[in-house]
Order: sequence, then structure tokens, then C-alpha cells
Amino acid sequence: MAGNDSQVSRRSFLKAAGTATVAATATSSVAGCLGGGGGGGTLRYGRGSHSSTLDPHNTTSGEVAKVTNQAYETLIGFTPGEASLTENLATDWTMDGSNVTLQLREDVTFHDGTEFTADDFIASYRRFVDEDYEHYFEDASAYGPFTLGNWIDSVSKDGDYTLNITLTQTYAPFLRNLAMFVSVVISQDAIEGDTNLDEEMVGTGPFELSELDNANKRIQLTAFDDYWGDGANVDELLFLTRSQNSTRAQALIEDEMEIIDGLDPDTIQTIEDSDTASAETTQGINIGYMSFNMSRVEAFRDRRVRKAISYAIDTQSIVENIYSGIAEQADQPIPPALFGHSDDLSPYPHDPEQAQSLLEEAGYGDGFSFELTTFQNPRGYNPAPLPTAETIRSNLDEVGVSVTIDDRQFSDYLTYTSEGRHDASLAGWYTDNADPDNFCYVLLHPQCEVPQGQDWVSWDTEGFNTSNRSAWANTDFMNRVEEAQTSTEQSERAQLYREASQIAHDEAPWVYIDYAEEVRGVSNRVSNYTISAIGGPHLDLVELE
Repeated sequence: MAGNDSQVSRRSFLKAAGTATVAATATSSVAGCLGGGGGGGTLRYGRGSHSSTLDPHNTTSGEVAKVTNQAYETLIGFTPGEASLTENLATDWTMDGSNVTLQLREDVTFHDGTEFTADDFIASYRRFVDEDYEHYFEDASAYGPFTLGNWIDSVSKDGDYTLNITLTQTYAPFLRNLAMFVSVVISQDAIEGDTNLDEEMVGTGPFELSELDNANKRIQLTAFDDYWGDGANVDELLFLTRSQNSTRAQALIEDEMEIIDGLDPDTIQTIEDSDTASAETTQGINIGYMSFNMSRVEAFRDRRVRKAISYAIDTQSIVENIYSGIAEQADQPIPPALFGHSDDLSPYPHDPEQAQSLLEEAGYGDGFSFELTTFQNPRGYNPAPLPTAETIRSNLDEVGVSVTIDDRQFSDYLTYTSEGRHDASLAGWYTDNADPDNFCYVLLHPQCEVPQGQDWVSWDTEGFNTSNRSAWANTDFMNRVEEAQTSTEQSERAQLYREASQIAHDEAPWVYIDYAEEVRGVSNRVSNYTISAIGGPHLDLVELE
């Protein structure tokens, strides 16, 4: 468990990460030894939900990413447990304004036996965002535009191992976007052979898929013998689903699993009281919040109503009494670990009288009702979703607002809310790239045309970014976020994000709930496991006694 000193050090490092990395160039090429590692038994990873797909282009779910990250690789990676970029399938890169050049690793083999070249990245990119490509994936997730599609003007190759990418504009976070889980390289042969990537994985990673057992919610992977790097330290990796936190914790304690996630304070204490496992923690880069769907509920289009609900919900009680010990109150979209977080903002206090006054001022003094959609199983940013929803219902009942709770399995919840069918939803976000843009642009910018004088958009607007679950469209906020994208000066970007956060705080498109630590239950038999707030989990590094 990280102590206070190390947390402060890490926070300072992350805040320094931002645009300084834009000009980063890998300085060395460390090709790993040939052949898979293996020889270390079976690593069993327990979680609360099964993957709805194995296709990284078809999801926004972290449950999917934690599996696909074992089999697929990106051009640029994140150092385990850190925010810094490291070489992966690219060994060297430069970024000069809107021109990016990457040198690719040679002698890399896909799980289907084909050799990795620049054509595989081009095919993967085109499958994700290019509607003119014969093999374009029509069900591509909302990640397509904001990760690559909005920024890449063209991609070309110079031989088999040099990629030249021209951007539509200077875009500071682009190299970090290349390290995101959706920017993986898929075998061109698999793409153009119409392989069913919902059920198969054809990457270059240290593990390859052995069995997908959806009936029993079990995924088996084995160490890839032809991996270019050092290879996995275990022979086999099993992802097992146990929806109940207590069941998962008991399985860890009784040596039926080696690592588990999705923990609440009670199960953390159960693990800490055992002799066979411990709860390990690191600072998270995430946020938990409640979104108001302004496209669907007219009352939410009034800022006074949104602020009233923010005053009415006792987020301090939620964090202290439900998430006890593993989270802090939130007050803005950007978590404290990132540059651009404003230290001048404070959480909305619990003030039912102020809430009632604002509701009366907005014409809702007699109250109104809405449905709150939530997921059933804990997530890192919300370790107890149902108790959270029940507290919100109780708090709002005190000011005359009636809430019904709609709880769903996580994959169903994601589909339902991405279609804009929710009135309001409990939501959350883990960073994909450790840049403030990944919170502000991805979660609160509509990325489409906005009617003049209106601070929301209809869900069916062409090009609308469905990750903006509030359908919020504040032009002052949008202008600052867009300006920050084009700047390469970190101090300038930080100031713009602080101003954007001030707007988001005052306009209240979300009820800001918490920033949570990352917590895992880990068997005493496990060594060399690093909890990563970005990317990962790096399970190929894990060793078992």
C-alpha cells in the first residue's frame, strides 16, 4: 500500500506528465528475447462482470479492456504503474506539429502466424474510423472519433516499418491516444478475412486466447510461444466472474483466485483480516459522478435545477460512510492527479435549504420525478452503486424530487445509457491516457454542431459524442477545451483546463461524487504485480510462488 510520501511524489509526477510528452522521443530500442516465458502455473483473475465482447473496437468497457490488453498491443505503451510513455510495437517516434513519424519493431508475429508490418496498423486504423474502407466496422464504439478519427488526416507507410501520420491540426494528446486500448494493432489478415473479433483475438500480445466460455463467464488465455518480448511469467491466465463481492473475496482467501478487483470497504476489510491475501492500493486517476440527461429531461436543462440537486445530494456522506477510506469528494471533471486540476474549487456542500430555494426559483418547488440508472456491480470509481443510488433517492426525497432506481448488469447499463435512454445515470471514468483532454473532451464536449444559444444537444444530433451522457454543450467550456488541444505549452494548457473546470463546476452538468483509489485483492503467492491507473493490467509480469 502506497504511503503518503509516495502518493505526493506520484501526484507531482503525473501533473508534470501532460504536454511535455508531446515531443517525447523513445531513445532506445530494447528488443526482448525470443520465445514465450511461461513455466509459472495458472494465474486466476476474479472480477464482477464478464466481457460482453473481445473486440476492442466494439466497447467502452474496462471489463473488456483488461482482457484484450493481454492479447493486443499498441504502437506506444504506458510504463506499468506510471504515466510515462514507453516503446511497444513502435521503437522510436517524433511529433513535429501535425506530423508524426513512428519506427516500428521488426520480427513481431501475430497469433495467427503472420508478420507485423505498417500495413497492420493502417488496416486497424481504417477498420475503426474509415467508412470508405471495405472492412470498416460499422459498430465501432464512441472511442473512434475522439481517439483517432477526429485527428488523423492521413496515414502512409515508408517501407514495412515506418509510419507517417498527418494530423488535421496540432493535437497535444495524440501520442497518448496511440497508447489507449482501442488503438491496438489487429492482424490485417484477420480484419480482411472477416474474422469474428467478438469471439477471437488476433494480436501480438504475450497471451493468446484459448477458450471463451460465455455460458460459464470464463476466459482462458495461454502464454504465446512466439512473443517478441520476454514472454509471460505464467503458463495460463484465467478470467473468472463472480458477481458477489463477498464470494470473490472468499475465493481469494481460499486460494481459488490470485488477484481480484471491484472491491467495497467490507470486502477489503475481510481480505485484510486474512492470512493468505492483502488489499493493495494506489492513487487512481478516475471520477465517479451522476449525469443529468438534458436531451431527455426538460427540468435538467435549467442550471438552477442541476445545482439544486448537487446541493441536495450528500456526497460527503456517500464518500465517508459508503466508500469509507478509499475515495475523496469530487468537485470538478479533472482528478487531482492530473495537471489542469483546480485547487480553488470545493465540493458542493449538503444544503437542502439552498436546494429547495433553487427548485422554487426554477419553478419546480412542488418537485418532479426521474429515473436513475445504475450498474449493479462495483466499479473502482463507485465501489457500492446500489447504496449510492439509495442515498441519492433518500436525499432528493427530502426536497420533493422523486427518484426511481433502474439497476442493470454493467454491459446492459452501458448499452442503455449510450443510447440516451436514461433520465440520469450513475457513471464514472478511468483515464485512458493521463491527459485532461480524456475527461473534458471525451465526457463533456458534444463533438457536434450546437444550436445557437442552447447549452445542450439532442441525442440524435449527427456526430454527437455519446460518451457525453449529459448531452451538455456549453460553448465557453468547449472553446477552452479546444484551445487546450492545440497548445503545446503545459502551463497554458493547465490554465485553460482550470478555467474549463470552473465552468463545469458552476454549470453542474454532473453531480460530482468521488475520486477513488485503485484497490485490488492480491494473494500472498503473487509477486511482481503493479496496480496501474492507466492501461494494463500487466499480468504477463506477474509471478506465482
